[in-house]
Amino acid sequence: MLRQGDTGDWIGTFEGHKGAVWGVALNADATRAASGAADFTGKVWDAISGEELHSFQHNHIVKSVNFSKDSSLLTTGSNEKLVRVFDLNKPEAGCPLDGVPYSCETPVYTGHTSAVRHFRSADDKTLRVWDRSSGKEVQKVDFPSTPNSLEVSKDGTVLTVTYSNHVAFLDAESLNKIREFSIPTTVNSASLHPDKSYFVTGESDLKVYKFDYTTGAEIESFKGHFGPIHCIKFSPDGELYASGSEDGTLRLWQTTVGKTYGLWKCVDGQSNNDSLSSPKEVQAN
Repeated sequence: MLRQGDTGDWIGTFEGHKGAVWGVALNADATRAASGAADFTGKVWDAISGEELHSFQHNHIVKSVNFSKDSSLLTTGSNEKLVRVFDLNKPEAGCPLDGVPYSCETPVYTGHTSAVRHFRSADDKTLRVWDRSSGKEVQKVDFPSTPNSLEVSKDGTVLTVTYSNHVAFLDAESLNKIREFSIPTTVNSASLHPDKSYFVTGESDLKVYKFDYTTGAEIESFKGHFGPIHCIKFSPDGELYASGSEDGTLRLWQTTVGKTYGLWKCVDGQSNNDSLSSPKEVQAN
């Protein structure tokens, strides 16, 4: 489902999967969308028309999808314990599988011993990096428990990883730990603001939290969801962040309370919304 980022207004729905959708992505200019699902496929869509452009068959559930910066490549992570890269300029190279090893040209990166949950991290409690040209694993980071989420900062320099009740920030090049903070409860997802001044988390206690990136001090928290929060993400401009929950809703939260933006309109310096401490809710269809 595609929605307007600053208002939450519904734009359109991509229909074609025959199983639960586990992962989605938009390319940099929002002209293409990708999705991975329990029907063992990764799909690429025209984000303007909603037309399905490509469908890549896998041998198990596809849980993560991601575009390269120039939108020429699609990366998928799946329960096959594999990471695969598809050349969207040569989609025929990603032909249907006929067993292992694969006979098609699609590069396959092996090493994980359990399902790949996020791009570059997996249920085997590791985060791994491969050399795309050689297919060899070049770096690995072990965690005490399975990472719940992984995000690359807007400038590509910092990885935000959550596991158990911790949020860790790693240097994207060296994978050295920059800092790590303990959170009061299990944290399912975290997102770093584009200016790296603070980060937000979605947790199992139904609250959205905001923390100082340098000190880890809690700045504020909001309660609006009625179920655990499984995903949270800043908009590219950092003006708002969205959270998704088991309660069947997506909620948009304003970064600077009282600022005119999208749904938030100000009159004489004051917002005319009923409650700026509450999110603007989008009910899932």
